[in-house]
Amino acid sequence: MQVHCSKQHANNDSSRFCSQCGEPLPLCAGQIVENRYRIVRLLGQGGFGRTYLAEDLNQSQRKCVLKEFAPQVEAQQNLQKAKELFEREAHILKKLQHPQIPCFYASLQVKLNNADFFFLVQDYVEGDNYLQLLEKSQGRSFSEEEVIDLLQHILPVLSYIHSLDVVHRDISPDNLILRSSDHLPVLIDFGGVKQLPAIKGFWLTQLAGNRTLLGKKGYAPEEQLRQGNVFPCSDLYSLAVTVLVLLTGKEPQDLYDSYQATWRWGQEIKVGSKLEAVLKKMLADKPNDRYQKADEVLKDLQSSSPIKLVNSQITKIKTLVVAPGRQRVNAVASQLQSKTQIIARSATLPAWLRSFALSLIGSSVVILTFAGTWMLVTAALHSVSFLPEPKISASGSPSPSKPSNNQDTSRISQILSRRQQLEIPNGFFNLTVNDIFYTKNPSARGRSLTSSPEDTALRNEWVSIADEVLNKLEQANLSTETRRKLGSYSSRDYNFWKQQAQAGRLGKYTINQLYTDTNQKFDQLFPGQQHGKLNKQTFAQIWYAIGFSLYTKNLGDSRHN
Repeated sequence: MQVHCSKQHANNDSSRFCSQCGEPLPLCAGQIVENRYRIVRLLGQGGFGRTYLAEDLNQSQRKCVLKEFAPQVEAQQNLQKAKELFEREAHILKKLQHPQIPCFYASLQVKLNNADFFFLVQDYVEGDNYLQLLEKSQGRSFSEEEVIDLLQHILPVLSYIHSLDVVHRDISPDNLILRSSDHLPVLIDFGGVKQLPAIKGFWLTQLAGNRTLLGKKGYAPEEQLRQGNVFPCSDLYSLAVTVLVLLTGKEPQDLYDSYQATWRWGQEIKVGSKLEAVLKKMLADKPNDRYQKADEVLKDLQSSSPIKLVNSQITKIKTLVVAPGRQRVNAVASQLQSKTQIIARSATLPAWLRSFALSLIGSSVVILTFAGTWMLVTAALHSVSFLPEPKISASGSPSPSKPSNNQDTSRISQILSRRQQLEIPNGFFNLTVNDIFYTKNPSARGRSLTSSPEDTALRNEWVSIADEVLNKLEQANLSTETRRKLGSYSSRDYNFWKQQAQAGRLGKYTINQLYTDTNQKFDQLFPGQQHGKLNKQTFAQIWYAIGFSLYTKNLGDSRHN
């Protein structure tokens, strides 16, 4: 039997390298690696190696994916560096434990024909990638509802990997698979095969004579392609391009006007104003003008408020304040104070919290006038974005000129700080506190909760409830990842845990045990809540979070046994 390299040179199937060009040859179907993994077929190949579907002979012929790392580098030092990066990537993959990321099983260093080869072994995800789905649709592109659903289910995955300081760097339709079992998107291709020596700012290698940049042209932002710099917002940029391709069925270069340096909004790209605003912010040219976290994108997708794009006035202020004299600082402070008043009025805060925001910023502006430093401007602006948005107020009553008292200010500050430290999503937290508050005070619905003395008792109760919710979530002993997902859990998660348990991924731990243990832990925290009547946006989220925590714990335990 003959095997051909990418240049179609014929070789004997026992050879590992092409006899004419030296290129590593693909493994044949039926070949066994490490006396354990039997090759079924070649799934694909790229600039850094090949991917195979294989069967694990030690695990009842369980299907898995073998990713072969086969760089062609000439210098020995580059090969050694490639090996180090491969091992580091394998270490990273071991840390990634998320239901929408393929499970990592092993990294292998195999000697074939006196040459070292490296393989990553991962779970096989049954399903089509989004590029295949687009190709099979016969000219029908994805609808706006479908891409929003994709965003809502893949952004929590990005939030998770970014929390571990991992940036994917190659998000595109062919690296997202719609899993057949639960119809959830799965993020694939984290392999160390893409981490190679940096030369003049580029991550590159060579296979079959093709130089390949890490990150596909059109999908990767400029800072990544030109300078080799990547940030979490670089992934968000690539995800936004992916969405545009799915929406239009066209390649990125057909959607971007390189002469005007703008995307073809309203021409090739036609979407609703809200989704357009979100995508525009994800696609901002400058990294610091984009969303910085995946959670921020989710929040804006779910929000009914208008999306705030790059503020040219703030950019102008930044350029003015270089070495400010007193007169210039006063002018900047005046501009900032005017802007912060607008922000405080437009924010969806109850009146008594809006006044707290305005007072906090106002104090910073006064200090700025004397200190003359841009640091305080930045701090003041950031303080607004960190304020919670409990929608207690049903109507916009006038804001008092200052917080009702120092005790209010201190307690609010403590709650803000604790929620941020626990990394609990703002929207989920506010919904939960308000749910409990309104249940206890139904008469408070439909009117503003102000900073007046008459509402002191209600204000104190709201703050006490917020404090108690934080206490309960701390007592639940949830991981940071689990808390970050609050607000995005659904019955799909439970169905996935069930499938994993039935497949033996949790060892002897059954789905019935997980259900019972979750109920028991939830009841200890929230006695009296009826499981069948939990609010899907609030208490049910905590129930799922507890379940997810137990699932990940037993998944880890089963892997170590």
